[in-house]
Amino acid sequence: MVRVSGPQAFAAADLLVGQAVPDRVATLRWIRDPQDRRQLDQGLILRFPAPASFTGEDVVELQVHGSAAVVRSIERALAALPGLRRAEPGEFTRRALLAGRIDLAQAEGLADLIKAETDRQQQQALRTMSGAIGQLVTEWGADLLHALAWVEASIDFSDEELPHEMLLSVHASLGRVAAGMERELSGSRAAERIREGFEVALVGAPNVGKSTLLNSIARREVALVSEVAGTTRDVLEVHLDLDGLALTLLDMAGLREAGDSVEELGIARARVRGVSADLRIFLVERPEDVGELGVSWQDGDLVALSKADTRPAVAAHAVSGLTGQGVEALLAAVAGTLVERAAGAGCLSHARQREAVTEAHRALVRGLVEAADPVAARPEIVAEEIRSSLRSLDFLLGKLDVEAVLDVVFQSFCIGK
Repeated sequence: MVRVSGPQAFAAADLLVGQAVPDRVATLRWIRDPQDRRQLDQGLILRFPAPASFTGEDVVELQVHGSAAVVRSIERALAALPGLRRAEPGEFTRRALLAGRIDLAQAEGLADLIKAETDRQQQQALRTMSGAIGQLVTEWGADLLHALAWVEASIDFSDEELPHEMLLSVHASLGRVAAGMERELSGSRAAERIREGFEVALVGAPNVGKSTLLNSIARREVALVSEVAGTTRDVLEVHLDLDGLALTLLDMAGLREAGDSVEELGIARARVRGVSADLRIFLVERPEDVGELGVSWQDGDLVALSKADTRPAVAAHAVSGLTGQGVEALLAAVAGTLVERAAGAGCLSHARQREAVTEAHRALVRGLVEAADPVAARPEIVAEEIRSSLRSLDFLLGKLDVEAVLDVVFQSFCIGK
């Protein structure tokens, strides 16, 4: 599909097809070079008049055969017309934002949807793109504006005694919004991990079977397997889709006293990645070996006994990458833990979104502290904190001057979005 947006879109389409086409009706037409009328392709032409289009401008879409030669020739013909140029990455979405067709959070949701690789990433991106964050902000904003109106009334009519119930209403409104923000912030970590993917680290001593297990899960030879201790020096990654969750499984250097400087670097890197991972699988020969690896146990971590093929058949929690014994049960345990964490995900899946809500929440907390004592409260301070919170929410949706932020958001888009 070739898309043209802007005031020259309809004129360009008419030149390519030689006649006007109706609005919002897919019309089959021959597409010709306006210069020499040479046929380029036959395709469907659709016109979307402003403002009821994705970008809010006049938009034409040419649905053509997708060979490189066809697309290249149509792009050349369009580029030769006056007033047209090639779109920048993400420019159509950016124009939709500036036209008020979508907000900034929805634009980020669209970018996430384009990159989604798993079902849960897709569903989360669709929720963001459909305006879930904007709906939250609308609800919060209504409460904050109501509270602000009462507070500013107390400033304008400072000589009159305002009812105590009004002050209680203001405090309740601010507290209700602050609690909602806290809930969303508490679920932002899980939402970010769904979007970016969870990291699960295989932690263990050398030659305990980590690389063999990694290869078994990946169903291909990712890591070299050798009886020589210290074969794995760097961090190896395998990307998986586990119950709809994106997951990166890490195989790292075996944890021990290093035999040389290169292995020492690999072990140091392994400890760092092991600590920062979302979940650790401690692969050990004996349960008590976990405490000797130098990586702290964290809530939700798993322990698996290595080389199940050499153990009695009744050995619990034992796995073997060589035979596959216990591997499915281990992956099911990993999935269960991560699915439980993902269940608490909120709407805020980007650091920018989380930071904006954090700033809005901080302002509300300051306002609540100031409004706690009806006698000593300074209403002008409470009003300014409410306005500060509202400004942060406007920043979240891109309603303020956020040109620098827009550049960062849209640089990740592809051409044509």
